[in-house]
Amino acid sequence: MSKKKSPLLSVEDHWQTAMGGAVLGQERVVVRGKDLFTELDKYSWQQFLLFMITGRKFDTKRVECLERLLAICINYPDPRIWNNRVAALAGTVGSTATLATSAGMAATEAKIFGGQSNLSASQFIHSALLSVQAGEDLEQIVRAELKKNRAVSGYGRPVLKRDERIIHAERVLREFDIAHGAHAQLACQVEQILMTGRWHYQMNINGLMAAVTADFGLSAEEYYLWLVNGYNAGIVACFIDAKQKPAGALFPLRCTRINYNGAGERVWLK
Repeated sequence: MSKKKSPLLSVEDHWQTAMGGAVLGQERVVVRGKDLFTELDKYSWQQFLLFMITGRKFDTKRVECLERLLAICINYPDPRIWNNRVAALAGTVGSTATLATSAGMAATEAKIFGGQSNLSASQFIHSALLSVQAGEDLEQIVRAELKKNRAVSGYGRPVLKRDERIIHAERVLREFDIAHGAHAQLACQVEQILMTGRWHYQMNINGLMAAVTADFGLSAEEYYLWLVNGYNAGIVACFIDAKQKPAGALFPLRCTRINYNGAGERVWLK
């Protein structure tokens, strides 16, 4: 009886990739079939990032629009924001910038508001448009999503119902003369359904950005990957601010302010 060959034998000692790599000794780097130094050298950072993710070149207007949306929509220098707080806390204990921002980025991967929410918002708007185009009723689609997940990603916001970023994001889209495409139009219709029902969920910035990037041709996975480093400016700002303050200065709270109703003081026996 012959032994079953390991599937790893075919990749032993080499890496099979369509992404590219460095051609050592030839001073050449290939990225998705293009020469980095001669074909991609004029790409902006966001153009290059999107090409790396998708393998497609995005026109300058849309890339600049996306850069503006990143800057004003998800990079507040406020340490009360969950991922910023992690980096700020690291700053107050003397951590390095790389460790602090890495920890903040790890905290960004959240289901309710963060990386997984970005992914599910894009998945929803992509799926909803396909279903509507296939003849399904949008309100029933929304109700089914609510029944399944008790929420619709891209709608609703903790603390405040209204998202102050929407009006400014819409202004940026107008400045670039970018009209709402099919996904963004559908996202607005979903908001109308949620507002007229008993839920009263308004669209948040994730809902709008997921729809706009879908209209730009980004899949849900590509949208998620594009935002992996999208929060860095706010995270770095909070790290810098906190590092200049005394250790432990991030939102300290005196023990006497804690309303403790548990067990009293205990004596430890030697």
